[in-house]
Amino acid sequence: MRYLPWAILALLAYSLVAPLMKVATREIPSDVAAFYANLMLVGAALGVILVSGQSVTTYATHDLAPAMYAAGACLAVGILAYYRALALGPVSVVAPVFGTFLVVSSLVGIAVLNESLSLRKVLGIALAAVAVWLTAGE
Repeated sequence: MRYLPWAILALLAYSLVAPLMKVATREIPSDVAAFYANLMLVGAALGVILVSGQSVTTYATHDLAPAMYAAGACLAVGILAYYRALALGPVSVVAPVFGTFLVVSSLVGIAVLNESLSLRKVLGIALAAVAVWLTAGE
């Protein structure tokens, strides 16, 4: 369970992205805001890589690199669309709809990656879907 503190930190930090991006995109185009926000992400990731002594180039042609590149493409489309939606709509609707990725990702993990399925997970996924539906309504 060493991952739990990281997951909580991610939750706390990412919870502020939507409100802050909504404020930023009042006067800054969403694509420009995405560029600068993600430039900070790239810089931070590079800093962690350099400090930890990892190699960037070693993994560029790894057997699993296509999955890494596909994930990057999906991230690019997802973040650009998310920031555009935040610029155009209310955070209280956009964020829950975007948050449905938790349900979809869980289902993909179960269906494609053969992760375990239990009654508890089924209930959790169903309740998450209901929560998104309830909060995203206007």
